[in-house]
Formats: sequence, C-alpha cells, structure tokens
Amino acid sequence: MAEAIISGIVTSNLISQQNVFVGEINEARQKYLQEVYGVNVSSDNKWVISQADLVILAVKPQLMQRVVGPLREIFSHRLVVSIAAGITINKLSEMLPDKQPIIRVMPNTPCLIGQGISAMAPGETVTEEHSAKAKTILSSVGQVVITEEKYLNAVTGLSGSGPAYVYLIIEALADAGVLAGLDRHMALQLATQTVIGSAAMVKETGSHPAQLKDAVTSPGGTTISALYSLEKNGVRAALIEAVITAMNRAAELNGE
Repeated sequence: MAEAIISGIVTSNLISQQNVFVGEINEARQKYLQEVYGVNVSSDNKWVISQADLVILAVKPQLMQRVVGPLREIFSHRLVVSIAAGITINKLSEMLPDKQPIIRVMPNTPCLIGQGISAMAPGETVTEEHSAKAKTILSSVGQVVITEEKYLNAVTGLSGSGPAYVYLIIEALADAGVLAGLDRHMALQLATQTVIGSAAMVKETGSHPAQLKDAVTSPGGTTISALYSLEKNGVRAALIEAVITAMNRAAELNGE
C-alpha cells in the first residue's frame, strides 16, 4: 500500500520526486524504489521524518511502537497519516507528542491500480488544511471519503474487505460459465467485464442499483428466474452478514 501511494504521488506529479522521502530498511527495496520512482530512500527514519511536513505511517501494527516510539519528539507538530489497521488515534497519540495532528485512514487494495477508495478519519487536532492536504495525496490512488473514526470498522467490513467478496463473486460467475460449457478464459472475461460494467453503470448513472436491476428484469424472463434463485439461496443476506462479520472482527482486532 505504501508503494501504491508513492506511485500515485509520483505519476500524478502531485509532489516532485525530490520532495518525497521514504524510510525503508531493506537494501533491495531501497534500490528498487529509487530506480523505479526516483524518490529519496533511506534506512534512517529520523532523517526521513525531519525532511517532511506530512508523514505517512505504513507500518505493520505490531511494529508501530518499535518504529515510532524512539522517534517520538522528531514528529513535532507534523501531520501524521496512519494506514495501519488496528492502531486507533488514541493508541497512536500515546506514542507521539501531545496534540499531534493524526489522521487515520482505511484504504483498500484497488489503490494499487489507482482505483481504490480510502476512508479518512481526522483526529481532534487536525485542521481543515491538514485534511485537505491528506485528501489530495490519497486522491492520487482513488476516491476518498471523510468519516468519524468510530465508523472505520464498518468501512473495513465493507470496502476494506470488500474486494475479496467481489473476487469471489467473479470466480463463482466464471465457474458457472465453465459449468455451462464456456472455456475458462472466455467465462472469466465475461464475468469480469460484467462486474466492471455494472459497477460503472451505478456510478455513472447515479441510479439506485434496484432501478438498474429492474431495467434488466423482464416479466417471466431469465433474469427474474435467476434473481429468484439468488434470493432463495440467501445471497443478499450472506453478503450483508459478511460485511457485519468483518466489521465485528475488526473491532476485536482493535481491542474494542
């Protein structure tokens, strides 16, 4: 995810490469990031943070204290944006100076191709200017919504884990095509583009999904028969339950 953000910043010319500083301890990754993106890379996190007015923490949750704790005072009043799952703003505040402006973000994996969506939850000391700056950076890898931190578990269950649900649906549709006699490549192509096109219809028309569904559904036709089968097998309820289950698990992992 960190590389996705670096790529978005650089390819969109949002910030010049010489003004992007990356902390990376792996030498092979250092060389890779320098060669591919032309950014400044160092294993010295203290130096990296000292060069920045906005710091993105893309650290595994279990390593956050070890990475951030020793550098506490260097953060000063810099804006901190954390994409680490399970680390609340309160937890992060304990590792950083008093009144540190902190924004917690829940992105999703389509950010890797610039098609993601990130939910941004600003802390109490975050200003409108801070939020605007963070939103601009996150917009380089997809859409951004602003919410309260208490809703981030729900965001995790919906858009954070959501790509996996969609991949499962695409796989199942393709398997059905194979079962019906189509070759695997064609079945996957048909299933994938159907999902992409349908999502684009919702986005571009602004119509409610139910309206678009009804427009495809003829009386006594194939689609209504298929929809009846889906409802009978509880597909709608299963998807709703999946989101709620993921949300509850996120709360457990966050210690809530």
